[in-house]
Amino acid sequence: MKAYFFLFLAISFEIIGTSFLKLSNQFTNLLQTVIAIASYFIAFFFLSLVLKTMPVGIAYAIWSGIGIICITLIGIFIFKQNLDLPAFIGLSLIIVGVVIINLFSNVKID
Repeated sequence: MKAYFFLFLAISFEIIGTSFLKLSNQFTNLLQTVIAIASYFIAFFFLSLVLKTMPVGIAYAIWSGIGIICITLIGIFIFKQNLDLPAFIGLSLIIVGVVIINLFSNVKID
C-alpha cells in the first residue's frame, strides 16, 4: 500500500508541475517555472520510490492514465480548452486500460 501512496504523491506533483508548466509561458514567468521544475523533481523522486516495489510498466500506466485524466480536466475547467470527440474517445480508452490493469492484473506489488 505504501507504493500506491507514493504513486499518488508522484502523480499529484506531476499534475502540479504540468499545470505550472502551462502557466510558465515557455519559462518566461520565473515563479511558475520554478514551481514546475520543483514539482517535477518531487514527482520523479516519489516515482523512484514506487519503482522499488512496483513494475515500471504498471506504475507508468497508472501514472500516465491518471495524470492525463486530471490534466485534461484542468485544461477544460481552468484553462478553458476544448476537446473534440476523437480526443474524448482516446482518453476513454486510456481510462479503460488503467482500470483493466488495476482490476485484472496479477502482477505482485510488494
